[in-house]
Amino acid sequence: MIWKQYVPQDLQELYEIQDFKHAAAILSNEFPNEFRELCESLREFCITKKDVMSGGGNESQIPKKFSQILIPKGWKEDKLEAKVTVDKREIKHETHKVDYIKNRVAFDLEWNSKDQTFDRDLYAFRAFFDYERISVGVIVTRSDDLNPWFKELGIMHKYGASTTHMGKLLPRLKAGRNGGCPILVFGIKQKLIK
Repeated sequence: MIWKQYVPQDLQELYEIQDFKHAAAILSNEFPNEFRELCESLREFCITKKDVMSGGGNESQIPKKFSQILIPKGWKEDKLEAKVTVDKREIKHETHKVDYIKNRVAFDLEWNSKDQTFDRDLYAFRAFFDYERISVGVIVTRSDDLNPWFKELGIMHKYGASTTHMGKLLPRLKAGRNGGCPILVFGIKQKLIK
């Protein structure tokens, strides 16, 4: 696991980490400032019982916490809009918005959406990469390590099998749905509970 030499040890303890296509090496060597900011943000982030018990509606407290950390550092939501000419015919290509982009690094958080959201995110990362808008993507989601805590709180039904978590993301990445885009994944573990 080459990525272990690039990801700080404390983050390896807080998150379940998976690296696809040498994303950690690319982040560390090509985008050290953005990688440092992401590592700082991942250290600052935590979850509480209140966060997981309260209803989220359109957006729960978890994504709001990441926004409060990343937006002041200059990370912004973005959408790809491209036009391709094929045999003198113009074809428009648009993607879903990516939560945060800075320089050529994309970051998405998927806390508790329907698992098909990963397909949308990976397609967006792939398109951004193919059109040379990004060089690497980072996804943060739930590790299955949180399931015993959810069961203990009696809310496992809220965080069911068809929602976004590592068990739904990894098969998609192993199947290559990210195309050529390198992806570094952080799975939120119980050690982040405050």
